Amino acid sequence: MSAAISERLILDSMPQPVLAVGLKHQVSYANFAAQEFFSASLSSLRKHRLETLMPFGSPVVNLVENCLANRLSFNEYGIDLSAPHTGPDSIVDLHVAPFENSGGEALALLIVQPRSLAHRIDKQLTHRGAARSVSAMSAMLAHEIKNPLSGIKGAAQLLESDMSAENAELTQLICSETDRIAGLVDRFEQFSETPVDLDTPINVHAILENVRMLAKNGFGAHVSFIEDYDPSLPDVRGNRDLLTQVFLNLVKNAAEAVDKRKGEIRLCSAFRPGIRLSLPGRARPIRLPLEFSIIDNGIGVPDDIKSHLFDPFVTTKSNGTGLGLALVAKIVGDHGGTVECDSTRERTIFRVRLPMAVGDAETEGLEI
Repeated sequence: MSAAISERLILDSMPQPVLAVGLKHQVSYANFAAQEFFSASLSSLRKHRLETLMPFGSPVVNLVENCLANRLSFNEYGIDLSAPHTGPDSIVDLHVAPFENSGGEALALLIVQPRSLAHRIDKQLTHRGAARSVSAMSAMLAHEIKNPLSGIKGAAQLLESDMSAENAELTQLICSETDRIAGLVDRFEQFSETPVDLDTPINVHAILENVRMLAKNGFGAHVSFIEDYDPSLPDVRGNRDLLTQVFLNLVKNAAEAVDKRKGEIRLCSAFRPGIRLSLPGRARPIRLPLEFSIIDNGIGVPDDIKSHLFDPFVTTKSNGTGLGLALVAKIVGDHGGTVECDSTRERTIFRVRLPMAVGDAETEGLEI
């Protein structure tokens, strides 16, 4: 076997995307992982210069030039390669090294280490921290505001019986405003750390079907629903009402984002082995092989709020409170899972990843 063939076999077997780039920035080689990463075949990639594969102003071009000119290796971390062919939120670590092929041509070898999943999972911990901050605030609001409000409303009702009709309108205004404030505090109370049963085996497909029926007969009557389920998925362990709240919120947001004439929402489930989440305080990582997706063809999420989408009080709705997705992140986090969003102008995907309903004894020896 020739050295060139041996080198190619080694590079093709690597799970990381690898590109070989020449002095004129032309792509001379891409392994299988790189072809998948850039959504193009080797013959197609060879027609490209490096600049056409990278986002505008990407530092990768300068790294390659320095590598070829000085015959030095470089490492860069957290480079954004997001583009139409790589998808949104393509954050990678990059190693660039000088290389000479069997024909003596000087090349720069680019080894790409995608870290978008790790990056997103890291953000999940931030979302949980934000949700817990709201939990603490909601408990304080319930204690410090609702009790005095009850007293204010009771006093206003007593005064109303001894007042003229004109002044009675003012006491009615006091009552209606205290009810409105109490209702707002009730919404905050959803974030409180009230213990609930999270240990019941649940078929999420049944929840998705229930949510679809609720939507179709209400806020989603204008939407075409498509179901794409993997019927072999096992149950998750959690709380049926809370998970229903999660998917109802996501489907409602999707229904509000799509066009009233050609709106489409796809409900999907899939088994994704190999995804694990390490959490502080846990000796073993949580395995998250069950993925449930809500996909719509709506207007997408504005770029300026994508990175803060699950933070409290972030919303694009004129009458929204910005608590819906923060509550979704909290509930999914309480179930040991993650939720993330990928969004472009005409396609938004919310992915909820959850652990399987298996006992600790089974998990000890489980490898997925």
